[in-house]
Amino acid sequence: MQWLSGDTAGAIRGIAGTIAAIDEIAAGIAAAVEEQNAATAEIARNVQQAADGTTRVSADIARVNGAAAETGSAAAELLTASEKLSIQAEAMRNRVSDFLGNLRAA
Repeated sequence: MQWLSGDTAGAIRGIAGTIAAIDEIAAGIAAAVEEQNAATAEIARNVQQAADGTTRVSADIARVNGAAAETGSAAAELLTASEKLSIQAEAMRNRVSDFLGNLRAA
C-alpha cells in the first residue's frame, strides 16, 4: 500500500510539474501576444501618419496645379498683350515714318 501511495504522490508531483510548465508556456504566449499587439498598434499609427502625410501632399499638389494653371493663364494673357503691343508699335512706326516722309516732302 505504501508503494501505491508513493507512486500516487509521484504522479501528483509529475502532474503539478506539467501544470507549472504549461502555466509558464501560457505566460510566455501571453507576453508574446502582448508584444505583438503593441507592434500592431505601432504599425497602425505609422500607417495613419503615412496616410495623413499622403493627404497633405495630395492637397499641396492640387494647390501647385492650381497655381500652375493660373500662371499659364497669366502667361497667355501676357503673350496676347505683347502681340497687341507689337502690332500697335508697328502701326505707330508706320505713322511716324509717313509723317516724317510728309514733312520732308513739304
